[in-house]
Amino acid sequence: KWIKDKFKRYEPYHPLFDRTLVMIFEKASTRTRLSFEAGMHQLGGSAIYLNTRDSQLGRGEPVEDAGQVISRMSDIVMIRTFEQEIVERFAANSRVPVINGLTNEYHPCQILADIFTFIEHRGSIQGKTVAWIGDSNNMCNTWLQAAEVLDFNVHVSTPPGYEVEPERAGLYGTANFEQFADPMDACRGADLVTTDVWTSMGFEAENEARMKAFADWCVDADMMSVAHKDAVFMHCLPAHRGEEVTAEVIDGPQSVVWDEAENRLHAQKALMEYLMLGRIQD
Repeated sequence: KWIKDKFKRYEPYHPLFDRTLVMIFEKASTRTRLSFEAGMHQLGGSAIYLNTRDSQLGRGEPVEDAGQVISRMSDIVMIRTFEQEIVERFAANSRVPVINGLTNEYHPCQILADIFTFIEHRGSIQGKTVAWIGDSNNMCNTWLQAAEVLDFNVHVSTPPGYEVEPERAGLYGTANFEQFADPMDACRGADLVTTDVWTSMGFEAENEARMKAFADWCVDADMMSVAHKDAVFMHCLPAHRGEEVTAEVIDGPQSVVWDEAENRLHAQKALMEYLMLGRIQD
């Protein structure tokens, strides 16, 4: 919040002067690239964009070798890729901090921004209930992970065949997590209702089947009506109105998606400062 307040007051703040962020992208992005690149610039540093198709990584260079070399020429690295293993192998061979910008399994930077957004609008998330409606994808996985750390509850509702895998649920315990067959039941009493696209990047071949399977998992006014009266709606974007959420909800008064999107910038600036300087402002 402190970093965001300075940004809103147009106050220069350059704790990362002359530091370099390397951003490695295998998956395309709008918000991730923009928020990290702009954020590093605003903190006084610079950002270098690498697409795996245009680098030796795309020609078969071992991830371990790339980690050794890139980390000797930078101060921090962000990777947005398909496999979680890639991030972990790179980090194991890096001399500098490595940020998971997104993988098929996790999306921690987005959840960091989402929780910050909830706190801004509704206060502490501890003891609250998040309703996740739709695919048990990387966003769902990261909500479950965060719930165990920050002590809030997650209600998950997915179509049959798309449930949270038992072994994954077991990673985070079951005290904060419950699955529901009916999305209305998952939303009942929730403080935050959230969703994502039905077909994530890398799963395009399943799109037709997913459109049929997820038809009843569109977040609409009826679902929001059974949530807590002060519930907010979030979506990591990009959104497909009429599929995973109605226009009435995402463009309605309970939606905080634009604050949520902006907060990627501020949350990641705080994250980079913490990882490089070992501090975080109140």
